[in-house]
Amino acid sequence: MTRSGCGIGKGLLEAGLIALALLFLFPFYLTLVNGMKPYDEMARSLLAFPRAPELKNFAAVWEKLNYPRSFLNSLSVTAASVAGILLASAACAYQLVRRPGRISSAIFYSILASMIIPFQTVMVPLVVVAKELGLVDTLHGVILIYCGFSLPMAVFLYHGFIKAIPRELEEAAHIDGSGTFGTFFRIVFPLLKPVTASVAVINALGIWNDFMVPLLMIRSESLRTIPLASSIFYGVYKSDWNLAMAALTLGMLPVVVFFLFMQRFIVQGIVAGAVKT
Repeated sequence: MTRSGCGIGKGLLEAGLIALALLFLFPFYLTLVNGMKPYDEMARSLLAFPRAPELKNFAAVWEKLNYPRSFLNSLSVTAASVAGILLASAACAYQLVRRPGRISSAIFYSILASMIIPFQTVMVPLVVVAKELGLVDTLHGVILIYCGFSLPMAVFLYHGFIKAIPRELEEAAHIDGSGTFGTFFRIVFPLLKPVTASVAVINALGIWNDFMVPLLMIRSESLRTIPLASSIFYGVYKSDWNLAMAALTLGMLPVVVFFLFMQRFIVQGIVAGAVKT
């Protein structure tokens, strides 16, 4: 292929990627610009930039949602859930890899099989069981549910990554007198940084933005997360869509910042964990 042909192909590829990026950024544009409009202006045109951008909607949302409290609820649930998922899945995958056999294989494939079960098929019995255990209307009940449903994918990714870690490193640690827990946390777990970052990002994004589990589990207004609290702005008979857009903007800012900070680890960790499985 000639240089001119390569240049044309590269230009078309770049144009396609730019168009794809703009397509993905379009919902962010709609959310932000409509959050700065009065309701009547937004009703006339969703696409137009606001004639006089204002922050009154954000101030109203901050007050009506009690945003600091909702933010702390979301942050607590997300941080505790991600921490539990990382520790439990990494330890589980480590034991399954380092203790091979029929039982370990059966456990591993049972965990993978649970990934195909839709949440909607178990959500009603789940709430019934949670009510019997006194977990309804508690943040730790929400955290336990997130940990349980997020473990299979995390175990799958860790399982493939741990296979690539040489056993000699652990044997050397055992010779130096390190026990199983010490070897795992001092030697193995630090080597899992790429896949750990990927699992953390994937689950943090999903948990922060999730609406269904808090809707099923949370009753008290003081325990609402940001997505659940934002639902007050739209309903059957009235929808304050300009306030809803402002609430969505405030809700997505923390997770966008987190994603931008961690994005370089995502592909690296997923590829390293999944391909080696």
